[in-house]
Amino acid sequence: MNVNNIVFSFNEKPPLGKIIFSAFQQLLAVLAATIAVPAIIGHGMSQSGALFGAGVGTIVYIGFTRFKSPVFLGSSFAFLGSMSAAFSGANNDTVGYVGLLLGGLFAGLIYVILSFLVKMFGTKWIDKIMPPIVIGPTVAIIGLTLAPNAISDLQSGNVLNENGESIANSLICVAIGLVTLFSTIGFSVYGSKSIKLIPFILGIGFGYIFASLFTVIGNVADVDSLKIIDFSIFKDIQWIPDFAIVKPFKNTSDLSIGAGDWLKYIGAIALAYIPVAFVVFAEHIADHKNLSFIIGVDLLETPGLHRTLLGDGVGSFVGSLFGGCPNTTYGESIACVAISGNASVHVTLATAIMAILISFFGPFVSFLATIPKCVMGGICMALYGFIAVSGLRMMSDVDLGDNKNVYVTSVILVTGVGGLVIKFSGIEITEVAFALILGILVNLLVHLKEKKV
Repeated sequence: MNVNNIVFSFNEKPPLGKIIFSAFQQLLAVLAATIAVPAIIGHGMSQSGALFGAGVGTIVYIGFTRFKSPVFLGSSFAFLGSMSAAFSGANNDTVGYVGLLLGGLFAGLIYVILSFLVKMFGTKWIDKIMPPIVIGPTVAIIGLTLAPNAISDLQSGNVLNENGESIANSLICVAIGLVTLFSTIGFSVYGSKSIKLIPFILGIGFGYIFASLFTVIGNVADVDSLKIIDFSIFKDIQWIPDFAIVKPFKNTSDLSIGAGDWLKYIGAIALAYIPVAFVVFAEHIADHKNLSFIIGVDLLETPGLHRTLLGDGVGSFVGSLFGGCPNTTYGESIACVAISGNASVHVTLATAIMAILISFFGPFVSFLATIPKCVMGGICMALYGFIAVSGLRMMSDVDLGDNKNVYVTSVILVTGVGGLVIKFSGIEITEVAFALILGILVNLLVHLKEKKV
């Protein structure tokens, strides 16, 4: 089932040069989201620490999955509300960081428990409640719900005004993003075999050069609408990652709160993190089913869902020790595999090692941070589109002439694209998770009276 013309399978080792270039490409693809989470949360969270945590977490995942699953783990957006609650419910930031570490532990434990349950009861129940008619549209939703982010970035530069808005002309930004997109497509479609493995690196390079030209002209002529890249980022270079696990020990006096307050706070952290872990569990399955379809290997059987869950859970906790952010499987990484055809786990491992090494090299982290939003927006138009299309391709054998299947697909697509998010008691069920839940329920409903064979 080699549906995407995979050049290197998960168990193959490409030449060293191709490993390095493909790994750097994956790093560029996952970078923006990985370092965005600590930037959004604030409170002194380190972007370099998040990058280090993502690398370490991915290595843990690869180890638990026995080098059989090419998945990169990065900072999870699903836990943004939980992480914010860790700080808002604390007396000070030092206690807040303790909350982040406890939250990562709680989330990881849920995955470990689910892993043991899957080991005991198998995965056939998953195939029954999540057939292609359910999982296909859900995977498509993962890509489609990210689409607004790509379009928003496509119209923005990195130089901001006092209101945090891009000062660059949106049409110029779109032009730069489209140059990035078209050059990426050109390299991917018409390039040599080696070029086709790294279209993102080359596309981002073209877009960055194009954006630099406008920025230089804008700075020389003092025209704000032409300023795309914020080179001032280089003024505040962070040479050493500021790990989350170190934070509580910097001001131990701030930890002196009553035992009763600690118990209440720990309970609040558990309520903030544990329900979200169950939501991300659904996305974990969707991502692994999607990747299974792309590489032609059922990852829920080999290495097994119990191993992917265990790797994701332990890797997420270990990553949160350093970056403060629980990790999750990244659709951008999966899209890289689909587009480049390089599914080698050696590339995933190299990406993780590269993330760790780069986190200690401040100037390069700063350089990566200068890549303008419009350039990444152009890249993400392809990345997120590939995620959506791969989900639709999973439905190739589904009979959409049957109204039962149409109802299931319709509910999932409308729920996801419409952005139906459910919030209660501090818990948020994302549109992807809620679309999957409704899809499962509708699929069970329409097949309720079918006789068992």
